[in-house]
Parts: sequence; structure tokens; C-alpha cells
Amino acid sequence: MKAIVKHISVIILILGSLYSFSQNNLTIEKANKLYNEGLYDSSLVLYNSILDQNLQSAELYFNIGNAFFKNNNLPKAILYYEKALKLSPNDEDIKYNLSISNSMIVDKIENVPQLFYKQLWNYFYNRYSTNTWAIISIVIWILFLVSLGVFLLSRSRSKKKFVFYLSVLIFISALISFGLASQKYYINKENKEAIIFTPTITVKSSPTKNSVDLFVVHEGTKVKIIDRLDNWNKVKIKDGSIGWLPSNSMELI
Repeated sequence: MKAIVKHISVIILILGSLYSFSQNNLTIEKANKLYNEGLYDSSLVLYNSILDQNLQSAELYFNIGNAFFKNNNLPKAILYYEKALKLSPNDEDIKYNLSISNSMIVDKIENVPQLFYKQLWNYFYNRYSTNTWAIISIVIWILFLVSLGVFLLSRSRSKKKFVFYLSVLIFISALISFGLASQKYYINKENKEAIIFTPTITVKSSPTKNSVDLFVVHEGTKVKIIDRLDNWNKVKIKDGSIGWLPSNSMELI
């Protein structure tokens, strides 16, 4: 009897999940229709109802970003394009819309020149999402274990030598992919980046209102959070400048 009840509960759970999935799809279709009709505020209400269920996807964030862009809300548009890009780093549509939005904000901040090895690391880092790098890392570790097994079982000296060097190469690749996956996971988990939402705000030398003024940033600017103290965040912008801002002046990506 208990087994039957358990099976029924599982079936009900599956059916409930399928129903919820179909309802969410209908909601997204309605939101997309409202967006196409130019009813951006109404579409945002429906998109946000999906977010309220703790669901996320690059497409959903991208659509929300588009709706905010059409409403001339650049900080919100940039925020959601950045969220979409985290989940789908290679999506050209997201990159294009984000670049257009960034070209329309006040601050035009140049990146600090990077050393070659950092540029190479960042190229691969931005190539895939956290989950993709995690899968790649697992696959490479499996290949390493397989190559190690072949090395131990091989009788041929020349084959052992070849497999040994191949194993070393695979091992290095596994370490790199694991490092990339770990770094992406850590940054995403810690919410290390944010978008400024205050139209104009002065960055301070310390986390107090009466501290020295350093420089000014405007809404839509992306900052990296490197420290936190009470209601203040220590931030770094793309040109390397560092200072403190109230945490309520920004929204985490």
C-alpha cells in the first residue's frame, strides 16, 4: 500500500512539474506578444512573474533587458543583458545589445591593458558558462584517468612514452578547466559585479559620507565589488580606479 501511495505521489509531482512548465511557457509567449505589441510594461510584469518562481534563463533575461531598453531604462537593460551573458557567454545577440546599451551611458571607461597571459585566460574564461566549464572539466578528468589506465596497462615502451606525455597534457588541461570552472562559480556565487543605478554619484576614499571625493560615476556603469563594510561596497571600475560607494546605489548582476 505504501509503495502505491509513493508511486502516486511521484506521478502527481511529475504532472505538477509538467503543468507548471507548460504554464510558464504560456506566460512567456504572452509576454513576448505584449512586447511585440509595444506594451513593454505589461510584458515586464509577466516576465517578472517567472523570475518570482526562482526560474532563470539567458533568453528570459535577454527579453527583460530588451523590454527595459525599449522603456529607455538603460541601467536595468544593462543589468539583465549582463545576467543573460553570464548564462550564455557566446550569444552574439546579447553581446550586441549590451554593447549598444553601454555606448549610450555617460561613462566611457577604457579597460586597463592586460598582460598576454591574462588576456588568454580571460578569453577562455568568457568563452563558456560555469556549467559548461564544469562539464568540460569532468570530461577531461575522465580522459586523464583513462590515459593513466592505458599507461599502467601498456606493455610497449614506445606506447608508454607517448601515453605518458599525452597524460601530462591532459592533466594540465584538466587543471586549467577546473580553475576556470571554479573561478566562474566563485564569482557568480559571491556576486562580485554590479551596475550603478544612481544617476550621478561620487566615489569616496573610505566608507563614510564625509570622506574625500575621488571621482564620479553614472548610472549604467559596471563595477567590480572587491570588499564590503556595513552599507558600503568597495568597488573597482575598468580603468583600475578604486573607491567606496553606498551599497544601495547599485544592483548586483
